[in-house]
This record gives sequence, structure tokens and C-alpha cells, in this order.
Amino acid sequence: MKILVRNLSKVTTEATLQGMFEAFGQVQYCTLINDVKTGQHKGFGFVEMPKAIDAKKAIHQLNNAQVDGRAIRVKRAIDKPVDAPEARPADE
Repeated sequence: MKILVRNLSKVTTEATLQGMFEAFGQVQYCTLINDVKTGQHKGFGFVEMPKAIDAKKAIHQLNNAQVDGRAIRVKRAIDKPVDAPEARPADE
């Protein structure tokens, strides 16, 4: 299950994030989203946990938890649908 983690402090690292979630089960991957211009993360990231039950426990326990001085927001990530190319009118 893919999890969205928001409101992260600028000092929070991927290692910190991964360690928090590993307390609830296996973590497939963990990533922070970086700003292209500054190289710093944007204050949010994603964690993937293979077992839904572990992910649900982590979401429940970590939502609003204090991490590096900030109350983080944790919820299941919803993939955005890919827009289909617009249909073009047939030539008449």
C-alpha cells in the first residue's frame, strides 16, 4: 500500500521516515519529493508497505505524530488517473 506523508520538517530525512514506518512492518521503499531548484525536499514524501494491515496500522498510529517538531499528516496515497488523449474529431 502506498502512503502519503505530509507536513514534514525540512530536517526530516528518508532514514527517519523509513525507521518510523519499519516499526509497523516491512517498508518496500521510502522517498521524499525534492524541489528541482533548491534540492531540498518539499515537505512530503511516500512510503510503500507491501502488507495492507501493516500500512493501515502505521497510518492510524502516525497520523498527527510529532516528528522533528512538526505534526505529520499520514494517509493512503491515491494515484492520480492519467488523462487520456482527447478524442479528435474525424475529418469530414
